[in-house]
Amino acid sequence: MLSFRPSHALPVVAILSLSAPVSAAGLCQGFGPQTPRDISEKAGTNLQSFPLAPPSTEMNLCNIHTHTNAEHKGPGFSIFTGDGEHGGYRCNEARYLNAAELEDPTHGHGAFHGIEPGDTIEVHWVFSSCQVAPGKGLGACLSEGCANPTLRVESQVFLVVNDISALDFNSFDYDPSMESGLHQPKALPVGTGDPVVFLGSTTGPSYNQTTCSPMQVTWSVRPTCAKVNYSTLNAWVENGNVFEEDHSHGVRQLVKAKVLLSPIQ
Repeated sequence: MLSFRPSHALPVVAILSLSAPVSAAGLCQGFGPQTPRDISEKAGTNLQSFPLAPPSTEMNLCNIHTHTNAEHKGPGFSIFTGDGEHGGYRCNEARYLNAAELEDPTHGHGAFHGIEPGDTIEVHWVFSSCQVAPGKGLGACLSEGCANPTLRVESQVFLVVNDISALDFNSFDYDPSMESGLHQPKALPVGTGDPVVFLGSTTGPSYNQTTCSPMQVTWSVRPTCAKVNYSTLNAWVENGNVFEEDHSHGVRQLVKAKVLLSPIQ
């Protein structure tokens, strides 16, 4: 849920969200580019700009979380599932799964709530310029001395399947160690296309085209899906994770108004 509302650290976020002017077309005004978007569409007329974040290897991993269904729309995840918090997009391959891949070995009692085999999830690895350690929620991405961080999100959409040959989600988790003095995940997904990089905002169901996010985020969204083993997501919860994640979050609906989108180079 890339929804940034830590009230103890960022009261300005709530103020901006409540007092933002709305245009006659029902769009929030005065904000920078918003997210999520159709990554196949490069057009955008929001010219509020900020520097691209450094590569993730030069920043601290601060949070990992998932959304049930993809918030973004892309070449590999374009099946619309409806409006609202539980809408979004599904992986195109979801239509072709076999019975074994769709079988739920937990019979509806998986430790990771909000998903089951056959579902699509969008995973966000959030990186911060602050000197912080990975932790619960997006409040972990800032500190008292670093309340306005540079943020980068690496995003991958997965198709959840009951298949031990699919990817192990724990391969992309945080292992309590540092590389060159920075907190990093064990790995980021590869083989799902060159990430589409653009300027945007935080996401999550608290925001829409009327209520925009004031936060500035560099996004890196991979364009195709990969299959992930359902049991490894449950193991991520059962074995404990530093992010205290035990469920998959809702989505922010696609931002379509070009005045709310940055141009993709």
